[in-house]
Amino acid sequence: MTTTYKISEISALTGLSISTLRYYEDLELLKPQRNTNNYRVFTDDDLRWIEFISRAKATGMALTKIVEYSKLREQGEHTIIQRISLLIEQEKILLTQKEEIENHIKFLQDKKHHYYDLLEKRNSEN
Repeated sequence: MTTTYKISEISALTGLSISTLRYYEDLELLKPQRNTNNYRVFTDDDLRWIEFISRAKATGMALTKIVEYSKLREQGEHTIIQRISLLIEQEKILLTQKEEIENHIKFLQDKKHHYYDLLEKRNSEN
């Protein structure tokens, strides 16, 4: 039997608010089934998909891109190349950000070394 979850349980498991989960449903990122009482019913597959969405967002991927990825995913394996392209695009953005951060760190390290050199010079003069 398949494990199912209520929206409150999915919220607790993922750390996403219920309103966020409903918003994702409005965007058609999530398409939970409905039970006989018309309550949302999520499965482990939904949980894994929500984890992907959260990880993609954590990389800075825009929701519009995640929606695009989701639509491609729904179309099946013949869209794998397009999905890879979206992932490559986000990877390039992250690599650019990483380079910028590394440059900022180098600036700070260089400035610290300059001050350490000044302190050392001052201490050697005393």
